[in-house]
Amino acid sequence: MKTKQVILTLSTVVLAGSLMLTSCRKKTKEEEKPDDDQTEASDHTVAENTMNDVEGIGSQGSENGSLSTYRMGGNEAIFTSSCTTVTSNTVSKTVTVDFGSSPCLCADGKMRSGKLIFDYSTSTNTIMPIYYRTPGFKCSVASQNYVVDSYTVNIINKTLENITPLASVSPSLVPGTMLTWSISANVNIIKPSGGGTISWICNRTKKLLNTASTTCYNGQGIPIIWSQAKIQLDGTASGTTASGNSYTSNIIALVRDFGGCTLLGGRHPFISGDIQFTPGTKATRYINFGSGTCDNNGTITIKGITYAFSF
Repeated sequence: MKTKQVILTLSTVVLAGSLMLTSCRKKTKEEEKPDDDQTEASDHTVAENTMNDVEGIGSQGSENGSLSTYRMGGNEAIFTSSCTTVTSNTVSKTVTVDFGSSPCLCADGKMRSGKLIFDYSTSTNTIMPIYYRTPGFKCSVASQNYVVDSYTVNIINKTLENITPLASVSPSLVPGTMLTWSISANVNIIKPSGGGTISWICNRTKKLLNTASTTCYNGQGIPIIWSQAKIQLDGTASGTTASGNSYTSNIIALVRDFGGCTLLGGRHPFISGDIQFTPGTKATRYINFGSGTCDNNGTITIKGITYAFSF
């Protein structure tokens, strides 16, 4: 197998619709032109990051009625208080996160406006009160004029559901029970300056791997400490770019350890797992993040050639 070395940004690698690769070989007429169109990767990155952000906000807000422990990119502060109002209604079982009508600079460096509404009134759990951490928790997410860095986010539908089997554990869900959620979404994102519309559909499973660690999870009476969480993602995504090109991706056992792996700048890289990303009719990109080492390294294989990368 041939191997090359390349330095990439994380978003380009994870969602690499195409790569700018350098080669030591001289090109011949027989060689194919390198895949260097990054449109699919860029648009998919926008959708992935935006909706992971929404899911994180929902999980925190529904845990304790505030976003006081929600951190992004290593920041110790949540969104500035002047930007965000969180309203929790335990009667109607809704959490509304209001960023205001005008763009406001949040603590993670993003400009936001509009609202996100999390409705968990259809939850089926038998444990009260209802939290994101509770089996049977089910939440639908809606957006109202929600804009992030001039990208308008229209949530057609998005559902978060705690699918942890209640019958197999004690009523108190003691530490050690692996909590599991299903995540589905159908979203359109309008790019600024007439750049077109991205469509993104996903079906995922999210697992909290370290519930046995009391630094992360202490049963149903206390909110999950997400800064110490180790999570795993599995599932699929598909959609079209702003130019109308299709893509698909498959995520297999992708792990991020927020408490055990923090690199420079407070970033938490994926430490293991695989992504198979297929942009349209182009060759599938097989991306591997290693077997658990806390570093920036991985490999990507395209048409039988493996490239080492650092993100």
